[in-house]
Amino acid sequence: MLRGDGRLNFSLAVSDDDEKAPQDQCGVFGVWAPGEEVAKLTFFGLYSLQHRGQESAGIATSNGEKILVYKDMGLVSQVFSESALESLVGHIAVGHNRYSTTGASSWRNAQPTLGRTASGTVALAHNGNLTNTADLLQLLAERYPDQKTNEITSGNTTDTAVLTALLAGDLDHTLEATALELLPKVKGAFCLVFMDESTLYAARDPQGVRPLVLGRLERGWVVASETAALDIVGASFVREVEPGELIAIDENGLRSSRFAEVKRAGCVFEYVYLARPDTTINGKNVYEARVAMGRTLAREYPVDADLVIPTPESGTPAAIGFSQESGIPFGHGLVKNSYVGRTFIQPSQTIRQLGIRLKLNPLREIIEGKRIVVVDDSIVRGNTQRAIVRMLREAGAREIHVRISSPPVKWPCYYGIDFASRAELIANGLDVEEIRRSIGADSLGYVSLDGLIAATEVPSEKLCSACFTGEYPIRIPEDLSEGKMRLEITEVHGN
Repeated sequence: MLRGDGRLNFSLAVSDDDEKAPQDQCGVFGVWAPGEEVAKLTFFGLYSLQHRGQESAGIATSNGEKILVYKDMGLVSQVFSESALESLVGHIAVGHNRYSTTGASSWRNAQPTLGRTASGTVALAHNGNLTNTADLLQLLAERYPDQKTNEITSGNTTDTAVLTALLAGDLDHTLEATALELLPKVKGAFCLVFMDESTLYAARDPQGVRPLVLGRLERGWVVASETAALDIVGASFVREVEPGELIAIDENGLRSSRFAEVKRAGCVFEYVYLARPDTTINGKNVYEARVAMGRTLAREYPVDADLVIPTPESGTPAAIGFSQESGIPFGHGLVKNSYVGRTFIQPSQTIRQLGIRLKLNPLREIIEGKRIVVVDDSIVRGNTQRAIVRMLREAGAREIHVRISSPPVKWPCYYGIDFASRAELIANGLDVEEIRRSIGADSLGYVSLDGLIAATEVPSEKLCSACFTGEYPIRIPEDLSEGKMRLEITEVHGN
């Protein structure tokens, strides 16, 4: 039975109809390092990637003969104890932090997932979201009609489970050969880190939607979702895993194969919100990009004000940039409760009415009587910004000007970010002036798409900005309208 950790979650304070921030996708980590405590390296790597998924965590290790797995619901620090890590022996490890974008948030859907291969076992961790899961399910039924035991038959309802079952192969093909044959058939966003008993693998979709990097240890190799995870385990950055590339690492060293042509379309929202600010993506430091977004905001939507404050922590770098460009002093007018975890305590109506104050509380002494610029990364439904504006007015702010370091979010993401549905997105039905009135601000400005892209220093044709434009670089089939639970729906309908 799951136990709460005694720490408050923002969801405690809000109803189902209230604001839900864009949810991070998943974090993946893999290490090949004979002589090292690979489970502990993976633990710390996942710890640094905790922001990418908070629902479950898991680690698989191999000693060359067998694979061991430990996974559970909760944060990395909750799931793993010292004794659990010491039991995960070996020289290869794969780890995963999950936020559910396909399949329910449940133990059966935690990763790494396991499957048989022609010569042993595969353990797989996946960041992203596939767009042709229905086709892959059909392929699985055709290719392995007699496969009685796999993650799917055990109740797993994720696209990751489908991939794992398809990696089974046959006696005439190694796992590597099977992967090279399968991956060109896989569509959507995927960063895969997987292993069998002897080899660590990493693969990235041809668009490179989600980040994946390669690092070097003194006695081994590391692959991870972000460069911050390399830093924490002392690995030096080597390069990105290229879009459409499969990497294999074993006792013979590292080898690279290409399974698809590069059609780069990296997620622009990684720069806005998803990645850690100390991460580098495609050669650009994320913190610097966010500061540049704030500078652009100040040029595009100037205002006379006394103080620039961020919505912590997501708006802090952009607020610093806005302050630097405008000359308006930067300060902290909102205090964040950092102790956010999982809870199973049901709030009373009185607590619900406190709303966002469980997460943020205003500093009256800082903001009273002042004209305030509030900088945040995005507006989804508008409820959080509305609550912040109300709190600041109650605390005595004379004027409140909201500035957003991304364009209006009008379209859902099908590549691994769990936005609200299109009908729930406030910018889909209202223009900027109407949104301003809705949240109660004195003025509202969003950074332009051109300004955002310029801040990343990546050409627009190499970025995915579909959540702002509706132009999806990977075709979206109709069955994705069923949402993250579509495999559960398929199961219920018997299709």
